[in-house]
Parts: sequence; C-alpha cells; structure tokens
Amino acid sequence: MAGDEAPGLMEEVLRRENLVAAHARVLANGGAPGVDGRTVQELLPYGREHWARIREERRGDRYVPQPVRRVEIPKPVGQGTRGLGIPPVLDRVIQQAVLQVLQPRRDPQFSPESFGFRPGRRAQGAVLRARAHVAAGYRWVVDLDLEKVFDRVNHDVLMARVARRGKDRRVLRLIRRYLQAGVLAGGLVAPRQEGTPQGGSLSPLLSNLLLDDLDRELTRRGHRFVRYADDCNIYVRSKAAGERVMASLERFLWTRLRLRINRAKSAVARPWARKFLGYRVTVDRHPKLKVAPQAVHRLKGKLRALLRQGRGRNLARTVQDLGPVLRGWVAYVRLVEGKASFEALDAWVRRKLRAILWRQWKRPRTRLRELRRRGLDASRAAASAYNGRGPWWNAGASHMNAAVPTRVLRAMGLVSLLTEPRRLACSS
Repeated sequence: MAGDEAPGLMEEVLRRENLVAAHARVLANGGAPGVDGRTVQELLPYGREHWARIREERRGDRYVPQPVRRVEIPKPVGQGTRGLGIPPVLDRVIQQAVLQVLQPRRDPQFSPESFGFRPGRRAQGAVLRARAHVAAGYRWVVDLDLEKVFDRVNHDVLMARVARRGKDRRVLRLIRRYLQAGVLAGGLVAPRQEGTPQGGSLSPLLSNLLLDDLDRELTRRGHRFVRYADDCNIYVRSKAAGERVMASLERFLWTRLRLRINRAKSAVARPWARKFLGYRVTVDRHPKLKVAPQAVHRLKGKLRALLRQGRGRNLARTVQDLGPVLRGWVAYVRLVEGKASFEALDAWVRRKLRAILWRQWKRPRTRLRELRRRGLDASRAAASAYNGRGPWWNAGASHMNAAVPTRVLRAMGLVSLLTEPRRLACSS
C-alpha cells in the first residue's frame, strides 16, 4: 500500500546508490549551470567536500533549494520563446534522486492511455492508439491543448495529488520548496506562487500526477482517449458529442485542477484535419499514418539553420552535420505509411546542398570551371555559368543535377529518408 512506503521515503532518496545513479544521470544530461554558476563537472568535488552537511540538512528537513535561473529558448520554427527554469546542479541531482524513488511507485498507477514522460511508453505508442480509435469508428476528435500547464499549475492542488499517494512529510515539504523556489531573471529573484518550471527533473512526473485526475475522469465516463503530457485527444462518434465533451471538460479542468483549455489550439474536428505528435491520419476507413505538415516544416527549420552554417565550409562537413538530425527524424516518424513525403524531403535537401555549392563558386568564371571539371561540355557549362539566375533556381536545374549527382552526395554520407531503415514501433 502507498502508506506503507512512507516512513523510509527520504532515507530511500538519500541512499548512496540512489544518489550515485542520480549524479550519473545529471552528468550524462549535461546542461547549463544554475544561479550558482557551478557546472556538472564541478559538482563531484563540491559534493565530496560538503555532502555531510547537505545530507543532514535534507534529512533534518532544513534544506532550502536555490532559485532557478530562467532562460528563454526559441520554440520550433519561429513560434516565439518558451521559458525554462534551470536549477543549480546540486538541486538537479536531488530532484533526480527523488524522481528515481517516486517514479517506480507512481507510474504503475497511471492510466494505460497516458504516454508522455513515462518509462517505456513512447510517442509512437500514443499515435498507434489514436489510429486504433479512429479505425474503430470514432471519427471525431476533441483535441485538447491545456494552457501552460507547467507555468500555471496551482501548488496546493498539485501537492494534494502528490500527498495522496505518499505520506513522508519531509519529501512532501522538499517538493513544495522546489515548487516555490524563486526565479532569477534579469538579475532579480522573484518568488513563484504557481507553476513548476520546465527544466527540472521532477516536473514531468508532477504534471502526470496532476493530470492523472483527468485520465481517471475520462475513464470513468467511458471515453476513448489518448494523452501525451498536456496534449490530450478524446475520440467520439459525432461533432455534437465532441462539443458536449469539450464544454464539460472545460468545467472539470477548472473546478478540479485550476487549469484552462487553450481555445486557440483546441478544437472539435475530424482527426485527419488535426495533427497528433507530428502525425496525422488519413480519411480512409482503415486510416493510414502520414507526416503532419507542421512536422515537415519544423524539420526544415532545423535543417536550414545547419545549412546556413555550411555556406563557408566544405560541403562534406555540412552533409555530416545533417546526418544525426535526419536519422533522428526518420526514426521518430517511422510509422509513416507511404514514401511521397520522404521523397520530397530528400529532393529538397539535395537541392539545398547544390545551392550551397553554387554560392561558394561565386563568380561565373569559377562556375564555368567547376561545371567543366564535373563533366559538362563547354557550351552547356558556359550557358549555365552565365545564366544570371539565383542559387535556388540553379540548384534545381539539370546542369547542377548532372554536375553534382545524387551518388556524389551519397558518397559524402548524405542520409536518405527514403532508404533509412524504419522499424515498426510496438504499441506501448
């Protein structure tokens, strides 16, 4: 039972093996320093010198976390910024140690329809579950986007959910202190009255503890749904049913959890008109999975940043830099059925690389020489080198395709999205 675990919970957190594992995870994750300026590499010598005092402060319920350092990071493809709270590395280790104790106890109690921030439960499993609901005839979706869950969560509401399944008051007070630690921004420390900053190890688990109430309510009502973090889709048979569900959940979320629905990003719609975790389903009776256009747009944004860096260096180096991004993306969208989107993206990447070469050659005289060196006859090379058109047009023209064929780019190590192995994901 949950109550039986309570008396030794802090001791479990402070157990040497648990702390060593937490330190190893923080070290592997890296990351920027917090307000104290200490790096992850500097933590071990500091910990050896001060650990006895720190341990007793935590065991004696006297430890007060330092403020988090707030930084703004750009959202994908120019959609504004997102605030991250970076705790000092020592607090990151302790948060990780708490997570390693709480996660195995709490995770088995969560809904099987919850996939985000849970061990062994990937986004692809959520996508497959969503497709199964559509295939079963639930061809309307209530697409819920919760408004700034991390920033707006009420501390009292959240702590009531944390305390529901664990009674060690020292651990509860430590978590609340992490929630209430100030935020350093612009040289000033401001108190935090609500929210759990994105960037802390505990925040994902705390959000699942909070939203477990939503999962249980949806299960109690008999709805078919999938939730990944704060992205929740409920599948129904009609638009009218979807609108009733949307209205009732808006009331439930505010009265029970003090959360609001982002109306601008939420909708009752056909599933094939919405995206879910980078995928979309087709309108077919047995729906297929396609790449959402937004996911393609986001990938191109990442690639453009790398391609801009390549204008003044060897093309093979740029090709190598693209490799991890392309492999990671195709591994994520490995459930996609069909090859049209992969063919189009492959062609776009090749054209971008040829445009880099055209820019690097700069002068018509240099372009003439390079085209001749790559096998074009004199008249064709001259007409192409002096055509006066821009890099993008020339990169898509036949002379650059002939001068820099696909096999040359492949020899440099260019990854093909079309031929990169794609494995079927399991349903978990």
